[in-house]
Amino acid sequence: MYPALAVLSAVTAKVRDVDTLWVGGEGGMEAALVKRQGVTFTSIPAAGLHGVGLSRLPRNLFTMARGVLAARNILKEFKPDVLFFTGGYVAVPMAVAGRSIPSLLYVPDIEPGMALKSLAGFSDAIAVTTEQSQRYFNKPVFQTGYPLRADLALWDRQTAHRHLGLSGELPVLLVVGGSKGARSINQAVLNHAHALLERFEVVHLSGEPDWVRVKHHREQLSVELAARYHAMPYLHEMGAALASADLVISRAGASCLGEYPLFGLPAVLVPYPHAWRYQKVNADYLTNRGAAVMVEDQVLDAELMNTLDVLMNNPNKLQAMRAAMFELSHPRAAEKIADMLVELAGE
Repeated sequence: MYPALAVLSAVTAKVRDVDTLWVGGEGGMEAALVKRQGVTFTSIPAAGLHGVGLSRLPRNLFTMARGVLAARNILKEFKPDVLFFTGGYVAVPMAVAGRSIPSLLYVPDIEPGMALKSLAGFSDAIAVTTEQSQRYFNKPVFQTGYPLRADLALWDRQTAHRHLGLSGELPVLLVVGGSKGARSINQAVLNHAHALLERFEVVHLSGEPDWVRVKHHREQLSVELAARYHAMPYLHEMGAALASADLVISRAGASCLGEYPLFGLPAVLVPYPHAWRYQKVNADYLTNRGAAVMVEDQVLDAELMNTLDVLMNNPNKLQAMRAAMFELSHPRAAEKIADMLVELAGE
């Protein structure tokens, strides 16, 4: 969702009076956020087919057919010049219904899921975060990088520290539990909170599901340690968190391929076990280039402090990771994708 919003912002900066319609799934979480951005939103029925059991397949096929019919009606009324797909099975009905309309597919993760692979057959052009995605497609792809919101780059370290109330006396460790939470990461941080806070100021974005537990733990800390523990469920100013940090611990979702390089932020990546295949590929890409280290989810609690000690006791290694991460930055990614959309639309 955020990459699409970043691209939309870049398009509107290039072309005046862009009429945009965002199509999402029924009951999807993005509707409220998209509408807050002033973008018209509508939804269609959609359901996945890959990996679905035989008992659910007929129902999902019927939902998909309903989605195609709804998409046809939307396209007939809206009459777009170009379609932009950013993934998920909700885009498939729109791609089927709009196969005669120029379209662009953006692939955020290095390895695409089945829905994205199927969308590639309907798309006139494919933009990817890294060149490594080419092996998953039988047609040329265009490496653009991961599109980011322009406001992220406005943050610098000093401004971020002031915004978050950081003292700057200790290194800053950013912990990202994700908007839906990453329980094993949150739990490992709580288990080692005292040791971590002796060495770092910690900015901990726990996600809403674990927030009550994290807040309760913070309240049990001494005044001195609590002053170093900046915990919150979510932070709208994500650029502040990224700019403030010396090191980050997080999952390895697609955003790590864009956000961390922008800030040259070394990472300890913990791929999500239930999305292991895709997140592991992302993590491997960064670790193989010396920009990150990877810890498996099941050993995180046991290995967390040793992993951090190795990095913090070796400033040359940390600096090399920082430089390697920054090398992977593509700050003009949103603009490049916007240029492709404008060209496809014939503007």
